[in-house]
Amino acid sequence: MIKSNIHGIFPTPIYISGLNRKLTGKENKFVETTKKSIYKNEGNTTSNDTYILNNKNFNTLKKELEVIVQDYFNQILSTKNVSPYITQSWLNYTEKNQFHHKHRHPNSMVSGVFYIDADEKHDKIYFYNEKHSVIVPEVNEFNTFNSMSWFFPVKTGQLFLFPSSLEHMVDTKKGNNTRISLAFNVFVKGSLGETKTLTELKL
Repeated sequence: MIKSNIHGIFPTPIYISGLNRKLTGKENKFVETTKKSIYKNEGNTTSNDTYILNNKNFNTLKKELEVIVQDYFNQILSTKNVSPYITQSWLNYTEKNQFHHKHRHPNSMVSGVFYIDADEKHDKIYFYNEKHSVIVPEVNEFNTFNSMSWFFPVKTGQLFLFPSSLEHMVDTKKGNNTRISLAFNVFVKGSLGETKTLTELKL
């Protein structure tokens, strides 16, 4: 038997968390009301309000998400001299046989998806490897080293945070529920880089 150690370096973080509570009746009612004010996206629909977390109905939810975002920065990026803040935020509604096209989020550092209604048996989020190889042998068994894509099943109350540059999508919706997600982008305030290395950027 061959003895070996395999290390994954420069990994892409997929941070999964959630709230310690269910949405309130007031919050759920607001989500349903917002469904009446949407526009057609590529494959599904999105709220016309693209700063939805600034609505007073989501005041508490926004604060809770901000705490989790800060934990992402503390644990994964381990940053100093900057503080994260949520920029745009919106609701996505995906009905049966609809989908959400493959995309990434420009002008953002970290993106999040909070699932308000998701069917764990059918609903997934797919992520794609940006490092395309010109050598592609046939794979016997897929793993995180040889895969060009990876998916996670999602459920109501779950929150995913990941680098905004990471491509992701939602496959054709199965099941009878309306998949509802609250997506948002995160940037930072403060100072990037260092004065003496001539890399400083004040935000």
